[in-house]
Amino acid sequence: MAFIPHTGDDIAAMLDVIGVREIGDLFDEIPVELRAGALALPPAMGEMEVGRLLTERAAIDGRPLNFIGAGAYEHHIPAPVWALATRGEFYSAYTPYQAEASQGTLQLIYEYQSMMCALTGMEVSNASLYDGASALAEACLMAVRANRASNSRRILLPRAVNPTYGQVARTIAGNQDVIFDTVDFDRASGRTLLESLESRGGEDITALVVQQPNFFGCLEEVDELTDWAHRRKILLIAVVNPVSLALLTPPGQWGGAVDGTRGADIVCGEGQPLGVPLSAGGPYFGFMATRMQYVRQMPGRIVGRTVDTEGRPGFSLTLQAREQHIRRSKATSNICTNQGLMVTAATIYMSLLGAEGLARVAQSSLQRTADLVAALSRIAGVKAAFSAPRFHEAVLLLDRPVAPVLAALARRGILGGLDLADLYPELGNALLVCATETKLGADIDAYAGALAEIMNAARAAA
Repeated sequence: MAFIPHTGDDIAAMLDVIGVREIGDLFDEIPVELRAGALALPPAMGEMEVGRLLTERAAIDGRPLNFIGAGAYEHHIPAPVWALATRGEFYSAYTPYQAEASQGTLQLIYEYQSMMCALTGMEVSNASLYDGASALAEACLMAVRANRASNSRRILLPRAVNPTYGQVARTIAGNQDVIFDTVDFDRASGRTLLESLESRGGEDITALVVQQPNFFGCLEEVDELTDWAHRRKILLIAVVNPVSLALLTPPGQWGGAVDGTRGADIVCGEGQPLGVPLSAGGPYFGFMATRMQYVRQMPGRIVGRTVDTEGRPGFSLTLQAREQHIRRSKATSNICTNQGLMVTAATIYMSLLGAEGLARVAQSSLQRTADLVAALSRIAGVKAAFSAPRFHEAVLLLDRPVAPVLAALARRGILGGLDLADLYPELGNALLVCATETKLGADIDAYAGALAEIMNAARAAA
């Protein structure tokens, strides 16, 4: 709450009504050693003093130029997005169990689902996943339930999928007897090659995961991969960046018709690029969409549009096969949130930009990354790692370890990217960089100039 209107007299009157001497008495069940006093906190400050303290603390962090992506992206967020999302009607709203009291929240979620279906080319969307990584885990569990042609519970998981997503999927779904088989990537293109899957063609596989763009920023050959899976009765799980879908073919249209089936079977991903700021590791929200034939296997909440007994349109939660609404042993998932505030921001963001605006964001991001790669590749000792077309991320190879270079850039106020040494040691000195529409030509020039100085200085000292 930005402003608390209670005066000292108001607080004293409320305490008197409930028979408590002071506010501290409300917390007397907390052991003394765990109370705020044990933390040696400074005395309370007034609004002006607090504002100054926070401004000083924020200045210590600075405002570095950010060229890190890897699943969390810095996009411009129009001012109306959070001005509206933080209105009391949205900001304090909770789970819309009571339809008669929650029509506004329910309608917003319904509109969000409709937009996600349009963006992904799928038939139905939910609105209740924590983040992109757990969304993939839930998609894998859903695929096991939905693919009646498979008994193996085996998922093909390419190494070109975000490694964090893979770790989370293995932790959540792997502990529910789902088996993950690794699929390698091509060192030249950065893609998952169809040839690497052919040896598994006769095996019982439940689903194949394809990320587009993949973790390296490269565009996978999604049509061929989708058709390969469908010819073998394997479900296709697509992990997508929602902003990229303004330019790229939506997963619902991947591949040609195989046995009457076209497109991905389950689509999931991270919704943070749609109007959610980067802030200390969160919050994020995952999304999921699927075909109508699999809707009863989809976890989480779905809001439906209906009519009341007098024929008036309205909205309500539907198909709630979750542990809070059904016997736990029968539930599809134990997801317990609709991430409503983030979904609100995403809905407002997509409404403001529209299809044309989102496409301009995607196109600008693509161009900025192309400019960044071109500028950095002109520096001696720097070259692009992969040949495949890319979206707004790219892997660069340096002629020296990446970590000291990133540390030197950070001292100059530049967050230069992600060191891939631990994640993909076989690539050598590999650096993942990202640029979105927020990066100007001057920003790219500043990065290139700083990197050139650092590389040249290190070379002269060697």
